[in-house]
Amino acid sequence: MHSSSRRLLAAAALSTAVALVGTACSSGSGSTGGKRADGGTYTVWDPYPQFDKTSAWTKLLDKCGTQAGVKIKRTGFDTSDLGNKTLLAAQQDNSPDVLVVDNPVVPTLAEAGVLTTTADTRLDTSKVDPNLLAAGQSGGKTYGTPIGANTLALYYNKKVLKEAGVDIASVKDWTSLTAALEKVKKAGKKGVTFSAIGTEEGSFQFLPWFWGAGAELARLDSPQAASALSLWKDWLKRGYAPNSVLNNTQTTSWQEFAGGDYAFAENGTWQLANARKAGLDYGVLPIPGASGGTAAAPTGGEFVTIPVQGDTGRYATSAKLATCLTSTQNLYDTDTTLSYVAPTGEVQQRQIEANPELKPWVEAVKSAKGRTSDDLGTKYPKISEQLWKAVQSALSGSKSPKDALSSAQASVK
Repeated sequence: MHSSSRRLLAAAALSTAVALVGTACSSGSGSTGGKRADGGTYTVWDPYPQFDKTSAWTKLLDKCGTQAGVKIKRTGFDTSDLGNKTLLAAQQDNSPDVLVVDNPVVPTLAEAGVLTTTADTRLDTSKVDPNLLAAGQSGGKTYGTPIGANTLALYYNKKVLKEAGVDIASVKDWTSLTAALEKVKKAGKKGVTFSAIGTEEGSFQFLPWFWGAGAELARLDSPQAASALSLWKDWLKRGYAPNSVLNNTQTTSWQEFAGGDYAFAENGTWQLANARKAGLDYGVLPIPGASGGTAAAPTGGEFVTIPVQGDTGRYATSAKLATCLTSTQNLYDTDTTLSYVAPTGEVQQRQIEANPELKPWVEAVKSAKGRTSDDLGTKYPKISEQLWKAVQSALSGSKSPKDALSSAQASVK
């Protein structure tokens, strides 16, 4: 059932999928893994090479190991390397006992036969918000549990909006947001900056508008999808957004906003610390849907998963480790460290009480959606690539939004 041939067949899909991760956060370079640990030592692989032996994360792993009666051998990999290293280890029957991996990769690893299901290991996910758990589901089965989530929202500069006579409370849908951008431009300031680069970052940033229009990834050429792309194109045409968005990463887009001239920037929870450092008087607004409400934004963040082992007797202890890492207190501590929103309502409430700034982010996460949700699984990488190509074609003027999306849908088929 979990044969090496299935893993080999999935290798190409996984190499594409790992190119898509890291859009919501980034880490440094990692080290190589070791051989399978003995029975009293359990291996954990994660995408946090920036955390050394003295970090709170490593100490938490050791504490969870002690509680389970085992030692922990932990290796931190660069996010982009972790998926391929995991696939190679599975082919060699040398998988880690616990794998913390970026959520878009979970369905691909699952389809490759690399991961156990929560039913296999009796891992309890009952407290997890269903929309966040969906990122780790494929074929009606659940593969692991989220350790936290981040997503996108609109940062806004209160000073710029005040000078332009814009009341942020009036911004409730696309029409009112565009009206605010018009006022900002007339006041001599800059409107909104975002990332529309021809990579996964471009798709990641476009998805709240795509989903906010009511479009679905299974049909890129819908009228709703065209309306979302037309919105962005219109903003560029009117000078409400800069042409630099075509090449902007989320980092360079943030740098534009941090300069102090822009009214809005689409970016994520991971910029909160930078927002404080920039000294801006800022606020955060969940991205509005076309007709109001909060648009679904894509989730970033990792899942704690349990890879398939030749010795299935190890699963019970692995499940204890995963349960410890995602307990209420440990989720709170870890998600505070990672600037993530917790995946459970109980911990989210604690986060808001400790830091009221997180309230709009919790709201955004509650409406968020996994990129591989809707049972897209391994289809997502190809869909995403065609989506960012369509965004580039439309914003550069080489194709109309409708034609760009029609070409994208044809390529996906």
